Amino acid sequence: MARPVLVVDYGAQYAQLIARRVREAQVYSEIVPHTASVTEILARDPLAIVLSGGPSSAYAPNAPRVDPALFEAGVPVLGICYGFQAMADALGGTVERTGTREYGRSELEIVDGGGVLHRELPSRGPVWMSHGDAVTGAPEGFTVTARSSGSPVAAFEDTGRRLAGLQYHPEVVHSPHGQQVLRRFLHEVAGIRSNWTTANVVQDAVDAIRKQVAGGKAICGLSGGVDSAVAAALVHQAIGDDLTCVFVDHGLLRAGERAQVERDYVAATGVRLVTVDAADRFVAGLAGVIDPEEKRRVIGREFVRVFEAAARDVAAEAGEHGDHVGFLVQGTLYPDVVESGGGSGTANIKSHHNVGGLPEDLALDLVEPLRTLFKDEVRRVGLELGLPETIVHRQPFPGPGLAIRIIGEVTATRLATLRAADAIAREELSVAGLDSDIWQCPVVLLAEVRSVGVQGDGRSYGHPVVLRPVSSEDAMTADWSRLPHEVLARISGRITNEVPEVNRVVLDVTSKPPGTIEWE
Repeated sequence: MARPVLVVDYGAQYAQLIARRVREAQVYSEIVPHTASVTEILARDPLAIVLSGGPSSAYAPNAPRVDPALFEAGVPVLGICYGFQAMADALGGTVERTGTREYGRSELEIVDGGGVLHRELPSRGPVWMSHGDAVTGAPEGFTVTARSSGSPVAAFEDTGRRLAGLQYHPEVVHSPHGQQVLRRFLHEVAGIRSNWTTANVVQDAVDAIRKQVAGGKAICGLSGGVDSAVAAALVHQAIGDDLTCVFVDHGLLRAGERAQVERDYVAATGVRLVTVDAADRFVAGLAGVIDPEEKRRVIGREFVRVFEAAARDVAAEAGEHGDHVGFLVQGTLYPDVVESGGGSGTANIKSHHNVGGLPEDLALDLVEPLRTLFKDEVRRVGLELGLPETIVHRQPFPGPGLAIRIIGEVTATRLATLRAADAIAREELSVAGLDSDIWQCPVVLLAEVRSVGVQGDGRSYGHPVVLRPVSSEDAMTADWSRLPHEVLARISGRITNEVPEVNRVVLDVTSKPPGTIEWE
């Protein structure tokens, strides 16, 4: 694995985004908690260190501090927002409560030529701020390179020691030159070369899988989603037919998804695939269940039972040939690892999304080839591996499937109704060329609600469906997508004409927060 740039997380909402922006500069990055000691950080042999923002005030009694020894180790450091203030304080600068806060869009003024990070940028321009305290005096040896109305020192540099800091957030799109500034720190201040490429990621992953599996056999629960699809493709590239994929059709999929896996995915990869048709079992298990969390529990329980049986069959077949299935492939992503505290080889996983709770006598060790990657990187790896666009750029889809897009009890009839409406919405969005403009567009069936309508020559008493088109980068926040009215009209017209059970289509225009992307 490449030497990392370490992002020290001080509780920032943007810590993962900083790590992603570093990787967009083709430099590998990882996140570590602020509780890590200098010894622990330096033991990772980082190329550079970025101190993230955070919600604390520099004056709070229990605010996290930076050990000044970090700046004596010769490793390049960039402080951002709170990390900038903590850096200034540790190095002998002055941080004060000026009484002027800056939240949101602010104007940055470049001073003294802008130094390395801000040279030749506009003398004044917008940036994104989020702070109450401010650095009012730079540490000795630092040059002040920018200021704002609420920050007398909004940026500083000591290029001789390869140290720099920014009061604003360069990682967000609201700071137009932020990525350029971040790249300058990585390449010009820290002297790091760009070598984190998709091709290198694939080769490193394949080598690591071969080393881990070392002639053994593996099994993978293939959902049809991009994470499990790319994980399986990587493992298949590494060990070929020593991998068997199991696809559980729980009957909660969207139209065409089973065929997409069985036809397109197998054709693209040549992977060995076992399909288990368990639709009736899942629908029966969901009978009478209304609560969304109970739906998740039922689906997770039944999935584990079905996958367990399939895994035993695969293991028995391998045993007949003197082989042993000893590995389970999972599509765990880096955000899952970070949010579960770093992972321990038995990831803190969602039972409805990945396989969890399998019996110990199956004795399967985890293979997680994506655990260092973000979602956008996973998609690029999928393309590098030659996976179909329909799988790589598939809209995010919840593990419990259409079950949590039915508000009310899940039945075979209601699933058929929602599946038909969803297929129409997806088709019209694709025809309009809008697939890349939205993150996803859940279609929700309000199964316990009926509304009066007029269809044909008579009154109808049908169900409403909700369109929930959203735009997002990472699903942490989202806004509703402003789709063209003519596209919405076509979707509504087709659904109410072609799906007899539906007589009303409504549009959800709630952002996240306060709403979530899914309704349940």
